[in-house]
Amino acid sequence: MRASETKAFNINLNSNDIALARDIAGSIRYSSGGFRNVQAIGVLLKSRNIAQVSMNLTDYETTSIRTVFDAVRRKAGEHGVDILESELIGLIPRAVLEGVTADYLKLLDFSEKRIIESHC
Repeated sequence: MRASETKAFNINLNSNDIALARDIAGSIRYSSGGFRNVQAIGVLLKSRNIAQVSMNLTDYETTSIRTVFDAVRRKAGEHGVDILESELIGLIPRAVLEGVTADYLKLLDFSEKRIIESHC
């Protein structure tokens, strides 16, 4: 897997404030002046009644997962909201987590089985 391949990364807020999730998504999305190689939207997970910042990271070497996580945490914190958890969709290269731990990212249901190199 190359750095330029898309990695889906979602951050669930400890809130159902969809306007906040959309505001955060707009601030980090590249097309709105945010981070290069980040696509983001704010959505409401109706089944859980929580707001989510749903992202595609199209080049994790240009904009790291930690950079994005820290920005979302900071912006949510400015409104008194914590991050509940985050999730990666699919398998990822180990390099995606370089310089950060799964615990730091509050990754939901994470295990070594999610790392591509674990399957080689």
